[in-house]
Amino acid sequence: MKLKLPQDQFLSTVRVGDKGQIVIPKEVRDLFEIESGDSLLLMADKKRGIAIVGFDGMIDFMDESIRQARMAQQKQEEQK
Repeated sequence: MKLKLPQDQFLSTVRVGDKGQIVIPKEVRDLFEIESGDSLLLMADKKRGIAIVGFDGMIDFMDESIRQARMAQQKQEEQK
């Protein structure tokens, strides 16, 4: 059964090789404009799973991390 997904979505299985490598399908590389030599950020959380984010996503991730750290620091200071 073939799933009909919108053009901006892709669903596939990948196999992990002997060296722990996976191949990102060509359709996904094209969709996200991933080219050979690009740097990607791999994030892993035991409960939430694994995410791979491009460089632009890293900037958003870092901004959100800083925002959350500041909020945690403010809460800690308020509790003093």
